[in-house]
Amino acid sequence: MRLSSIAIFAVPFASAAILSVVAASFAVTGIERSTEIAVREVLDETDHGWAEVTADGLQVVLSGIAPDEADRFTAISQVGSVVDAVRIIDRMQVAPSMNLAAPEFSVEILRNDSGISLIGLIPQNTDRDALLRQLRGIKGSGMVTDLLETADYPVPRGWIDALSFAVLALDTLPRSKISVVSGQVAVTAISDSAEEKTALTQRLNRAAPPGLRLSLNIAAPRPVITPFTLRFLIDDAGGRFDACSAQDDDARDRILSAARDAGLASPATCVVGMGVPSPHWPTAAEQSIAALAELGKGSVTLSNADITLIADENTDGATFERVVGELETALPEVFALHAILTPKPTSEEVAGTPEFIATLSPEGQVQLRGRVNDAHLRKMAESYAKARFGADAVYTAARVVQDLPPEWPVRVLTGLEALSHLVNGSVTVTPDTLMLRGVSHFEDTSAKLSQLLSNKLGEGASFDLAVTFRAPPEPKDKPPEPGECEARIAEIQAENKIAFEPGSATVAGSSHDTIVAIADVLKLCGPVRMEIQGHTDSQGRESMNLELSQARANSVLNELRARRVRTANLTAVGYGEDRPIQPNDSEEGREANRRIEFWLVRPAPTTPEQESTLDSAAAAEGVEEQPVSDASDATDPAAEETGETDTEAQEAENGQN
Repeated sequence: MRLSSIAIFAVPFASAAILSVVAASFAVTGIERSTEIAVREVLDETDHGWAEVTADGLQVVLSGIAPDEADRFTAISQVGSVVDAVRIIDRMQVAPSMNLAAPEFSVEILRNDSGISLIGLIPQNTDRDALLRQLRGIKGSGMVTDLLETADYPVPRGWIDALSFAVLALDTLPRSKISVVSGQVAVTAISDSAEEKTALTQRLNRAAPPGLRLSLNIAAPRPVITPFTLRFLIDDAGGRFDACSAQDDDARDRILSAARDAGLASPATCVVGMGVPSPHWPTAAEQSIAALAELGKGSVTLSNADITLIADENTDGATFERVVGELETALPEVFALHAILTPKPTSEEVAGTPEFIATLSPEGQVQLRGRVNDAHLRKMAESYAKARFGADAVYTAARVVQDLPPEWPVRVLTGLEALSHLVNGSVTVTPDTLMLRGVSHFEDTSAKLSQLLSNKLGEGASFDLAVTFRAPPEPKDKPPEPGECEARIAEIQAENKIAFEPGSATVAGSSHDTIVAIADVLKLCGPVRMEIQGHTDSQGRESMNLELSQARANSVLNELRARRVRTANLTAVGYGEDRPIQPNDSEEGREANRRIEFWLVRPAPTTPEQESTLDSAAAAEGVEEQPVSDASDATDPAAEETGETDTEAQEAENGQN
C-alpha cells in the first residue's frame, strides 16, 4: 500500500516537533537546575540558609521564614546578584517579632490664643476621650486639635501622673508649650510679669506629684515703665541713683558706666523695660550724667523726653551757663532740657520758710504737722492719711496759713502718697523741694518713688529721696529652710540609723525613737519635697536587693504616715546595691551600705540660655530644672499595707542585707 504524498511530508515534521519539545524540556530543566544551584550557593555563602529556592522556568521563587525584615531584604539583594531582579518572585515571610521594646510615649501640647493642639504617641489604654474633655473644659481653651497616635503597649510607670500634671499646668498657663514623657514634664511658658512668674513657679512646684521630674522655663516680659525715668544725684557722699531705666542690657551698661565715671558711690543697676521715648535714651543719659559730674553737685532727672538738671546753690554761675549750653547742643533732638541753678536763700527766707511735715513711726503711727492752705486741705490730708495708714493711726496738728504756693495741696498729697510706700520715715514739703526719708522692705521703692514724684510734681520739680532698703524681719514661726531640714535628719541618723529586722523590711524596735525624731523634724519643716532612699549591700541577687530596698523605703514612709506626717511630698525609692558609700568587701562596709537616706529634691538653676528662650515682648507660646529620681512613684500594695516582705525568702537570698 502506497503512502499519500501528505503523509510523506507530515511524518518528518511531526517527528521533528516531538524531538524539539523533548529537547526544550531537557534545556529548561537544565536551566532551572543550574539557576537553583547558583542561587542556593550564594544564599548559603551569605548565611541565608533559611531561604528556599524554586526555579520555575526563568522565574526564581524565594520562600521560607526570614528572621526579620532586614534579612529578607538582604536575601533578595544577594539573589539579585546572580539572576535578573525581574525574575525573582518573593514569597518569603518574616517571623513575628517577640518582646519588642515599647516605643517612647510622648506628647507635645501647645496652647495659645488660637486654642490647644496635641501631637505625639500615647498608649492605646490612655483614656483619650477623657483627656480631650478635660482640655475642652479649660476656660478660654478655644478649639482643641487632636493629632495623637496610639500604640498597643502597656502604660509605662509615671505616664498617668505626668499627663495629669500637664493638664493642670495647661489650665494655669494660657501661653505655653508642655512636653510630656513618662515621669517627666517640661514646661515652657510666658507670664505677664516677674511677680506672676514667681507665683506660677511656686504653684507648679507645689502641685507636682512626688517622683515627677519637672523642668520649668517661664519667661517674664520686660515691664512697661511709664514715665521712663532716670534720676541721678551727686552730693557729699558721692553719686547715687534714685531711679534708673534702660531699654536693653547694652543701654543699661552704658548708663552705669557713665555713672561710675561720675563718682557712683555704691553698686547700682537699671530696670530693663519697655516704654523708652527714644532709641537715643542711653546717649541722653550719658550726656546728662556727665554734665552733672562737671557741675559737681545736684541732680538730673530724665522723665520720658524731659530732662531737669538742678545744680547746687554753690555752683559757679559761669560754669553752670557753659555746661548747660554744651548739654543743650549735644542732646538728641527729641529731648528738652530744663536747667535750674538753686539760688542761695537769704536769712529771712530761711527763718520764714513754710513747710508741711508728715512722720510715720515703725509702729505705724502718723503725725501731720506744719502748714496748709485752708481747713479744706487739712481735712483732705487727714482723710487721705487715714485711708492710707488707718483711721486710728493718724494724729493731725497742721495749722492753716495764708499765702502758700498754689501747688501746695498737690505737693502735700503727693508727699503723703510717697510716705505710704515706706515702713517708717518722714516727708517734708517746702515751696522749693520735697524731701522724703525712710525705710522700705522693697529694693525698688526708690525707683518707684522717683517715677511717682516726677509724674505728680511736674517738670522742673525738685525732690530729695533718701530711702534705705531693709529686708523684712523673718516671721517667728517660719519653718526651717529645706536644706536645714535635710541636715537635721542626717544628724539624727548619724547618731542612730534606721535599722531593720535581718533580711526583712520591718523597722527594728530600737529605731522607733529615730523615726519619731525624724517625724518631728518633717512636721516642723512642712511640705518639703524629699526622697526616702532605700539602699542595701551587694550580698544576694541584685533583683532581690532592689525589691528589699524598695520595701524598706516604703516601710519608713508608712511609719512616718502612722505618726501623722503628711507624706504627699515624700517619695519612697529603692536603689538596691547600686549606690554603695563604702566597699562591700568587709562587714563594716556592708553595714554602712545598708541604710535609709532622706534626700532633698532640689531644683537645678536656670541658665541664661533658658531664661532667654522666649522673646518676652513677642512670644505667645518660657531649666528651673527640678530633678527627681526616675524610680517609680508606685509602691508595692502589700508593703504599703504591712510594711513587711517574706522574711524567710529574703533571708535565703540576701543573708544579712
